[in-house]
Amino acid sequence: MLRGLSGAGLGKLDSDEQFIELAAKYGFQAVDLDARGLIERHGLEGARELLASNGVVIGSIGLPVEWRGSEEMFREGLKELASAAAAAASLGCTSCCTYILPSTDLPAAHFMALATRRLRTCAQVLGAYGIRLGLEFVGPHHLRTRWANPFIWTLQETLDWIDAIGESNVGLLFDAYHWYTNELGPSDIEALRPEQIVHVHINDAPNVPVAEALDNGRVYPGEGVIDLAGFLSSLHKIGYKGPVVQEILSAEAPQGTADSLAERSKAGFDKVYAAAGLQ
Repeated sequence: MLRGLSGAGLGKLDSDEQFIELAAKYGFQAVDLDARGLIERHGLEGARELLASNGVVIGSIGLPVEWRGSEEMFREGLKELASAAAAAASLGCTSCCTYILPSTDLPAAHFMALATRRLRTCAQVLGAYGIRLGLEFVGPHHLRTRWANPFIWTLQETLDWIDAIGESNVGLLFDAYHWYTNELGPSDIEALRPEQIVHVHINDAPNVPVAEALDNGRVYPGEGVIDLAGFLSSLHKIGYKGPVVQEILSAEAPQGTADSLAERSKAGFDKVYAAAGLQ
């Protein structure tokens, strides 16, 4: 499994170039960033060289389509998807991810019908470029009632929805925080096949009751109460080999320089990987 970083948890980054160099400096092998923007600034060969010279790959891009809102917003965003997918593919990235909010102001059945069609369309466009679409279920309890109607927040519901979308390149973005706030365990991971997982996020939770864990209250790996050793060892056991990318969402910006926060992130990965018996 590749150790990876997102920008969430590194404070103020001046550029993607700084991000890539920091990842390499502290032994990370993957970064989540915008492939198209990197190519626009460096050209295709320049972007490839920047990544290769730092020994870093792009783990995933974000889905540049707003599929949760109006049809007009969806269709406008869809215009951007092919070029984003082409850019990612040209840099060797094969994953694109989005999240599922666990409640909605729309009637849930109506929203399900709209979202299924929209995500199927996105998956078909991505699939033409060899890109997989990862769907992230979101577990924190406070978001389950944030909007008027409950939607999807469990692993099984998400797997069922992936089946209903019906495209072979759709799978899970599996996040340790949402695994924890759903009160799942290693056996739930071990029941999965590795090909069902498109991408993985890692983070930790403060020592508060699970029902009080806030989505923007995450802490760095190894600094909280999630069984990350069990999380990682179970992923390893089923044969997942892709990126495990840190994502720290917090109400306030983390204190410290990007360099010191990358060093802190490395220490966290070292701790939890060692506890899992992994390199």
